[in-house]
Parts: sequence; structure tokens; C-alpha cells
Amino acid sequence: MARSRRRANGEGSVFQRKDGRWVMQIWLGDKYKQTYVKSQKEGIQALKKAQQELEQGTLATGPRRKLGEYVEDWLENVHKDKLRLSTYVKYKKLIKYIVAELGNVWLQKLTPEQVQRFYTKLGKKKEDGGRGLSPKTIHEVHGVLHLALKNAVRWSLISRNVCDLVSPPRLVKPDIKPLTMEQAKNLLEVVRGHRLETLLTMALTTGMRRGELLALRWSDVNLEEGTVIVKHTVDYIARYGYVENEAKTEAGRRMIILPAFVVDMLKKHRVQQLELRLKAGDSWQNLDLVFTGLHGGYFNPRYMPKLFNKVLVEAGLPHICFHNLRHSAATLLLSMGVNIKMVQEILGHSDIVVTLGIYGHLLPAMHEEAMSKWDDKLNPNGQGNKEVK
Repeated sequence: MARSRRRANGEGSVFQRKDGRWVMQIWLGDKYKQTYVKSQKEGIQALKKAQQELEQGTLATGPRRKLGEYVEDWLENVHKDKLRLSTYVKYKKLIKYIVAELGNVWLQKLTPEQVQRFYTKLGKKKEDGGRGLSPKTIHEVHGVLHLALKNAVRWSLISRNVCDLVSPPRLVKPDIKPLTMEQAKNLLEVVRGHRLETLLTMALTTGMRRGELLALRWSDVNLEEGTVIVKHTVDYIARYGYVENEAKTEAGRRMIILPAFVVDMLKKHRVQQLELRLKAGDSWQNLDLVFTGLHGGYFNPRYMPKLFNKVLVEAGLPHICFHNLRHSAATLLLSMGVNIKMVQEILGHSDIVVTLGIYGHLLPAMHEEAMSKWDDKLNPNGQGNKEVK
């Protein structure tokens, strides 16, 4: 008896069904992968491409899935454990945009054109049928979709990541408006005796982030040595409450040496906090926090902007967000001649490239100021030259 010939891996064919549709199929060793095509010619081209991808190990051999179903499953069952809770919540929100616009597209059929149009729609104004999202948010959507599709390529659900062929909108560098030295002095003068005095002073002198300040504990403060160690950050997340995390990077976990006047301010702040604790009695939450709510718990970060804005108005200063105090700290340190490498360490940036990217534009003016000092020392026509013997 003649034996039936075993099919070779990658063998395939193109044929027409009874309903008139053309089909390309390729044998994967244990099953056929079939794809509908428009014509016999297109099917032959698709078969050649599939055989080439199979040989290279890039052929999508997994089951067909809708994009919306896949990205939600990817986040919940694959990527969630790698993320902080705040990042996970953010990703869930970003994925909603993907599901709403592209959720019903077959993962394997997703094209660069579809994704590019999707980004364009996200950026259009709502009155023009878009979502009115900022370029920054669209970049974040792009980042999440790229990560999800990268995993799909790894699982052989798709043969390429279409996000590699798409350009999200150009990011516009934010206009940072730090406080001048005079404005900083004015702010601290107005806030004297205010509930936020020590908090704002530390933000302005150390460049600590809001979340780092609100998670700071007395056990992290050494008043004798005049130092604080930044270990944690805290934020309030809807449905989850206050969520505290360790610093994201090794550089973020840092020690900062405090100015002497800030150490004195912290000592007075601690005495005032102990008095407040005695008044609160049993209702006091002993979390060892430096900056607390009225009963010892976390200071509500959502309430802070209201208090901060009142202080700005009283000081006659332009409206700025709390994070601008961090930018102000960096700018003022640089203006006082502090080396940018030291500023990087104080701010907790993991790479000096980050610091230069934000504050590098300030360096040329400081460079000019530094070089002008040669006139005071070596200029033959200047006063400095007379001192040389």
C-alpha cells in the first residue's frame, strides 16, 4: 500500500471556496493557518511572505483576537504585576481610549494607518469630533499600545508591531516659570507662621516632590546632622485611598543636607505638631509623618492647591503649580553657582541628561557670567591685573 505523503512545515496553497472567496493556507506542523485574500495573485504573494516569516520565526501563529480584548487581558494578566498601583490605574484609563476607538479591530489586521488616524482623532478638539487630548497624553497612549503589541509579537499573535511605523504628535516642551530669588523671598515672608510654612520652605530649598514631602517621616530626619533621607512618596488614588511607594530609582532614594535655617524651622514645626497632637488626643493617627492632616494622617494632596493658591495671591505672585517649586529650587541653585551634577543629585534624577534636558537652557547665561569673571582677575586693562606681581 502506498503511504500518504507527510506534509512539510511551511507547505501551503491558495484556493477558492464555493462562496467565491480566496483563501491562503500554510501548514504549521500541527495545524493550518488560513487567511482570506482578495485574489489568487494576492494569495500567492501572501503565501510567499508567510513562508518567509515562518522561516525567520516571525510568523504570527497564535489565535485571532480583537485588539480591545487583547490589551485589557494583557494589562490585567500579564503586565499588572510589574506596575505600581498608580501606574496601573493610569494605564487602565489610557487603554479605555484604545478600546473605544480600535477595540473591535482584529489584532492581526491592525494597520499603521488605523493607528495614525486614531492618534489624530485623539488630538482633535471635541467640537471637531475628537477627544481633545494633549500631545503628552497621546504619547502615553502610544507607549501603552506599543508595549502591548510588543508582547503580542513575542507571543506570535502578530508578526510586527505597527506602532514602530507610526508617529505620535510632536511633544511641546513645557514652559517652566520658576520663581526668581526675590519672588522666593517674598513667598517665604508671606507664608511665615502659616500652616504651610515649613512645607513650602523645604520644597523651595530641597526641590523635593510633593509626594516625597507628604511621605516624609520624622525617622527619616536627623535634626542633629541637619539631613533628611528621601525614601518614599505618597499619593491619593480614587477608590484606593492613600498609596505609598518606595522611590522609583536608586537615585530617587537620596540624602539631602538641609540649610541651617530649615533645620531650625523643622525643630519649631515638631514642637507645634506635638502641641497639636496633645489637643487631638485619641483621635490622633500616629504615622510619624512630618507633614500631616489635622489629626496626624496624611496631608490631603488635593486640598494643598487651595491653600497654596491663597498664599500666592496674598504674595502677589503669578499662579504656579506646587511642582514649580521644585523647578524654582533647581533654577535658584544653578543661579547661585551650584554645579549641575550636584543639582541632579539633590533632585534625585537618575541621569544628568534628564537634568540637562530640563534646565540646560539656563547654562549658557551662567557660562557667560562665569567667563566674565576673568575680567576681574586677568584683564590687563582691568582692576584685577593690578594685583598680579
